[in-house]
Amino acid sequence: MSSIDKNPWNNLVIKNNKGETITNPILLSDPIKKTLKALKFKSPTPIQAACIPRLLHGQDVAAEAVTGSGKTLAFIIPLLELMLKREDPWKETEIGGLIISPTRELATQISQVLENFLSRIPSLKQVMLVGGTTVTDDIKKLKNKANIIVATPGRLGDIFENFEDTLRRSVKSLEFLVLDEADRLLGLGFEDDLNKIFKKLPSQRRTGLFSATQTTELAEIFRAGLRNTVVISIKENSSLSTPLTLSNHYTIVDGDNKLASLISFIKTKDNNMKYMIFFSTCACVEYFSHVIDQLLPSIKVLALHGKMKKKRQKIFDEFRCIKSGIMVCTDVMARGIDIPEVDWVLQYDPPSAASSFVHRCGRTARIGNEGSALVFLLPNEDAYITFIKNNQKVELGEIKIDIDQQIIDKCSKIMKQIQKKDRVYFDKANRAFVSYIQSYHKHDCSKYLIKIDELDFVKVAMGFGLLKMPRMPETKGRDLTGFIEDDIDFNTISYKDKQREQKRLEKLSVYQTTGIWPSKNKKKAKQTESWSEAKQKKIIRQIKKGKKKEKIDKRVKAGGPAKPIKKKKVKNLQEDIDEIAKDIALIKKERRKKITKEELYEALG
Repeated sequence: MSSIDKNPWNNLVIKNNKGETITNPILLSDPIKKTLKALKFKSPTPIQAACIPRLLHGQDVAAEAVTGSGKTLAFIIPLLELMLKREDPWKETEIGGLIISPTRELATQISQVLENFLSRIPSLKQVMLVGGTTVTDDIKKLKNKANIIVATPGRLGDIFENFEDTLRRSVKSLEFLVLDEADRLLGLGFEDDLNKIFKKLPSQRRTGLFSATQTTELAEIFRAGLRNTVVISIKENSSLSTPLTLSNHYTIVDGDNKLASLISFIKTKDNNMKYMIFFSTCACVEYFSHVIDQLLPSIKVLALHGKMKKKRQKIFDEFRCIKSGIMVCTDVMARGIDIPEVDWVLQYDPPSAASSFVHRCGRTARIGNEGSALVFLLPNEDAYITFIKNNQKVELGEIKIDIDQQIIDKCSKIMKQIQKKDRVYFDKANRAFVSYIQSYHKHDCSKYLIKIDELDFVKVAMGFGLLKMPRMPETKGRDLTGFIEDDIDFNTISYKDKQREQKRLEKLSVYQTTGIWPSKNKKKAKQTESWSEAKQKKIIRQIKKGKKKEKIDKRVKAGGPAKPIKKKKVKNLQEDIDEIAKDIALIKKERRKKITKEELYEALG
């Protein structure tokens, strides 16, 4: 065996269970080593040291490592090395590497890291297939020049389905398949897409399965796709699920002071810090991102959630580049995303899935850097602290936040002001509250820890700065007397957008005239009826019921059956119509006081 080099990247070897070296060190190519030096990666992380030599020695790997451990380089380096070592040059449309990632943000991030290496390898080109363009446009990219594909499973599946011949020819020489964040690929429902893709790929290839967690489902689904597999599990500390450089905290605060607590906390920190604030729903992100922006004008505030399509990539790139600021987001940003130098991850709501707690926290303290995370809990959620310790092996230390009354008052004032100035935010506040309650009701821990029956609706509504309490099934039967609606006519709150306001006023006019709000749906609106009409219908039903009972009693007394024997009879439609018309005429007479109720009953009966 060769002597040990001082450069850690030149000492990538395979070791047996006893820790003995059983292979010669891997010699990385010059472009790879130069890129690693330029990126200031002085030595491989444990996951990189374990995966790279095994993949380059012909083994498939199923790798598990805590978030932020450097999994991306653990597959990019062997992918490029395998492609560079092939004797025949790669043709322009010949695919040697395929990386499948669950979201376009993750795919973009991988593509950016990969491009750092490819800038020194002119013979290889990559293409990213993640949606946002037509399938035809993506096929043009593939035909132009592509040796490595970074893709989301949905878009790749579409291309295989519509242009199977083109893509199948391109991937017949595939060297390496990577499944990044594999457990999330399953969690997002891509199982069928993946199975279809696997069937179209050559079996003679290397496969790498990378994830923060390994599950039985993963093993079963990808068993057919992996050969000579080695399972690699890297944990910095067997009792911890988060990096050692990450400090985890919690604070307990009432629902009406939650926002003030968040703002107070940020105000105690340096303005040059970078934050990610996680909310449970897209509607909460839409609303609170604007509120936070108004309360912290000196800090850049961005918002990102799963329902954004065109803007998502631009916002993501902007946040990666800025040195300080706040990203308000949902769990779309919770997995695998590598944002440089995030100082604090703030969880405004405990995530619906317990595993997401670890993934959210993992957006800070990436690859050895220090970072901190804080979750805001309501008093009825305090059992979550012990649950996370037992379920996710994460110890939380308490932080007590001093909340100034001026900040409490300012938060309430700002939230109400923005709603009154523009009805858009009045709508957003209500949607955010409704979505939060619905999310709370569906929480994974709703039976034991996060119980909606224990939630203080009044304080939470005040924490959203609501002007009025929305009508929803979850509020029925609850004591909401502590909530005081603003003493205003809510119909006077207008949209700043003139066209939108004009449409609202037109609909309001229709509603005030007819009592029916015009709907976008083409279904017929349910016709309303006056109280007197409803009462008349009820009287007729009662009379008919009474007449039926009398007939039954007469039959029984005469020794006949309770139910009449049905006889075939010819229906005379005109007679029925005439009879109904007479009944209606009698009812109208009673309404005009021309006959008494007794006379009406007698005439109808």
